[in-house]
Amino acid sequence: MNIVKNLEGDRLVIALEGRLDTSTAPELEAVIKEELAGIDSAVLDFEKLEYISSAGLRVLLSTHKALMSKGGLMIKNVRPEIMEVLEITGFSDILNIG
Repeated sequence: MNIVKNLEGDRLVIALEGRLDTSTAPELEAVIKEELAGIDSAVLDFEKLEYISSAGLRVLLSTHKALMSKGGLMIKNVRPEIMEVLEITGFSDILNIG
């Protein structure tokens, strides 16, 4: 997986490319934790994300929880196959997807 991060003031924007699964989720989690103290909100761009597993969903949920009391987490450019996973798991009801 390729992770491109960009800090825009107190907002972290991360574009993901490839697969977010058991082997790559720890990498994304580490990137987010590294920036968490200095940000109020985050945007995850899923335009080039091809697959997400339960390990990836766990990272989304923990990031969402960490930013709930701040500016929140936004997920954008979600492909239909990823949106289907988010809907089936109920994450589409929890997360801010735009």
